[in-house]
This record gives sequence, structure tokens and C-alpha cells, in this order.
Amino acid sequence: MDIVYISDLEIETIIGIYDWERQQRQIVSIDLEMGWDIAAAAASEDIAQALDYKAVAKSLIDFVAASQYLLVETLAEAIASRVMQDFGVPWLRLRLGKPGAVTGSRDVGVIIERGTR
Repeated sequence: MDIVYISDLEIETIIGIYDWERQQRQIVSIDLEMGWDIAAAAASEDIAQALDYKAVAKSLIDFVAASQYLLVETLAEAIASRVMQDFGVPWLRLRLGKPGAVTGSRDVGVIIERGTR
């Protein structure tokens, strides 16, 4: 299985459990690796055979920006489900970071894998 990826996609959203977090948009950072067989696209140079990472990114930007989850865990699961269902991705690894959430750290968050390789 090959991997198509999106790295450090930053999106503003409402995320968090504290009252101030429910009132103020924060940035989340997404690294997404998606299992995909690129052989057909490489052989034909036909974009229809490729995983359209621009469409994936646009979908994530729209979805995450409109979301209002309490936990990064819940947002990560929602992103994974959306990508797998909407784009037919059989496997993915997602890192969802919340920069500035812990003083002294660059970011905190979760890494999940879903599907089969």
C-alpha cells in the first residue's frame, strides 16, 4: 500500500472543554497519511485514478472549521470516518495536534490509525 499525505494542515475551529475555548476559535494541526495504490495513476497519468489530496484538504477545512467538538479524540474520529467514507481510503494514520494547549509544549494531541493496510 502506498501513502498519500497531507502535512501540517492548520484549521481554525472551536475545540475544548473550558468556557473560554467554547467562545474563541483555536488552531488545530493535522498530519494525514492515507493508504492508496498509486500505480494506476502513475501508469496512466490520469488524475481520476489518483487520490485527490486537494479535495481531501478542502473537505477537511470545511468540516473542521464548522465543527465544535469538546475533545480532540472526538474530532480525530470524525475526521477519520469522513475521509474513509467520502474518499474510499482503506487505511489512514491521523495526527491531530492542538498547539498551545499545554504551556511549554509546541502542541499536544492524538495519533490514530484506522482501517487495514
